[in-house]
Amino acid sequence: MTVIQQKTQKHPLEILKVHFGYPSFRNHQEQIIHHLVNGNDALVLMPTGSGKSICYQIPAMIRNGVGIVISPLIALMQDQVDGVRQLGIRAEYLNSTLDAMESRAVQRKMLTGEIDLLYVAPERLMTSEFQQLLGQMNPALFAIDEAHCVSQWGHDFRPEYLELSILHERFPLVPRIALTATADPVTRREIVEKLRLEDARQFISSFDRPNIFYRVEVKENERAQLLHFIRTEHPKDCGIIYCLSRKRVESLAKYLQEKGLPALPYHAGLEQNLRLTHQRRFLQEEHVIMVATIAFGMGIDKPDVRFVAHMDLPKTLEGYYQETGRAGRDGQRADAWMVYSLADVVTLRRMLDASAGDEQFKRVQQRKMEAMLGFCETLRCRRQVLLAYFGEQLSTPCGFCDICSGQVDSRDGTIAAQKALSCVYRTGQRFGAAYLTDVLLGKDDERIRSFGHDRISTFGIGNELTEREWKSVFRQLVAAGLLSIDMEGRGGFRLSPASRPVLRGEQKFELRNDPAPVKREKTVKPRRETTEFSDDPICAGLWEKLRALRLDIARKQSIPPFIVFHDSTLREMINCLPRSLEEMGEISGVGQKKLELYGELFLSLIRTHSPRTFTE
Repeated sequence: MTVIQQKTQKHPLEILKVHFGYPSFRNHQEQIIHHLVNGNDALVLMPTGSGKSICYQIPAMIRNGVGIVISPLIALMQDQVDGVRQLGIRAEYLNSTLDAMESRAVQRKMLTGEIDLLYVAPERLMTSEFQQLLGQMNPALFAIDEAHCVSQWGHDFRPEYLELSILHERFPLVPRIALTATADPVTRREIVEKLRLEDARQFISSFDRPNIFYRVEVKENERAQLLHFIRTEHPKDCGIIYCLSRKRVESLAKYLQEKGLPALPYHAGLEQNLRLTHQRRFLQEEHVIMVATIAFGMGIDKPDVRFVAHMDLPKTLEGYYQETGRAGRDGQRADAWMVYSLADVVTLRRMLDASAGDEQFKRVQQRKMEAMLGFCETLRCRRQVLLAYFGEQLSTPCGFCDICSGQVDSRDGTIAAQKALSCVYRTGQRFGAAYLTDVLLGKDDERIRSFGHDRISTFGIGNELTEREWKSVFRQLVAAGLLSIDMEGRGGFRLSPASRPVLRGEQKFELRNDPAPVKREKTVKPRRETTEFSDDPICAGLWEKLRALRLDIARKQSIPPFIVFHDSTLREMINCLPRSLEEMGEISGVGQKKLELYGELFLSLIRTHSPRTFTE
């Protein structure tokens, strides 16, 4: 006979303080928790790092039964469970990595109510065996994490998510919460429809990540640009670098290793154990750079990622937002840095045309690609453009992106645009940027003569610009929708209807001035490394000792250091210098369980390092 343990009724704020060590809730957390505890459904959109998991973890600790967390992240379930256990929350996972005996033990705990949270993949959830198990137990709630995976238009579509509507049919009285950090209005509607959440209350927080500095550069010497960026701005920092293909991932990781950087490759084609080893190193070590395809990153909760770099144009702004959101989860300054070129646009168009999607799918993806391109070439505040895509208006420029900081300026490019567009027309709308640039510059070229293009009116009329500048003009005309790329032919340009007002002089065209190319790689030198509390040697010494203690504890338990304490908690320890366990317990991020596990260790180190503080 199944025996369900009744949970003691604690107030959510008490649980937050005791288990999580935080004095107050953020954003909509408290409203969502009360809404769910009362048995209601919710759709939650919060940016990465804003505390979505608390919204279902606390209700699962209050409501009788087991909270079922549906997550696509089998490779990270153990880390997720290790993290919540450190908070004193009873949690388990059930997936293919467990043997039969381990699975039976977890199932017994489910039936007897000995756990608060169970993490399970959607594939396991939908098996007849698990559905039968659910029928025998008392689910406290269903939390559908990464809910954007239900959208066929999205960047992380998982067909298994489409079956999750069965939860509403089989358990109509069990509250459901769907959570995501990435969903434009179209994706939100699809989540509601596919998961049967029509009656769910929607909690939508700001998508803004104000601590992230957004910057886009044009590819010149992309490896030298990346190396310059890392060495001058992020030496000794943890970061993620995204590439479009597996081959580029392997090649770039090897290049960075040869330059002395701790870079690891990650993509779906790597042998599974090697992939998991690299993922664990990234999570548990402090200065690792992961070079990856988009196969890496979902569910990564590492708070101290200081930069995310894109070496290729992302397919959508949703993907870009989610990937850049993996930086700066601790609220400290982080960089979202990207290089791209017109060749990236052509590559993505070819991939889209070769995809198995129907015409509607391709049209939607084309619009998403155009929005991504528009973000790259914008002359407006990047944060305003990004937030507007998700339906949020930022009234004033952010002051914290390359546009706002004056790293990008513009000029009236109407005449240059007219020359370029006219050249496209007079050469038959069949050629790409390189050939058209040669025509505009009047190059003595046999191919140009063979087509008779040395005799057209646009031959040699563009000598006021360099070859690099003309290629920038063509790239920006494509981004603005004045030119389209003929993917059925050889990728030449065609005039779009939007080009006519510019050609006729009825509409001005603004051109971005591309930044000067980065110096050649051999001139790149590492900057002098800066550290926390560099102005105070005593605090800097304590900082390093606390981090070393944290790392030692983490290695002994095979968990990431941030699961022990976040950097922000260590900073507060240094600023407050607690003199007792009671004072240590008042520090944000030190809950009761962590105080019991680690309080005396860290307190002893602080006392040893700063003895005068405790004798005054």
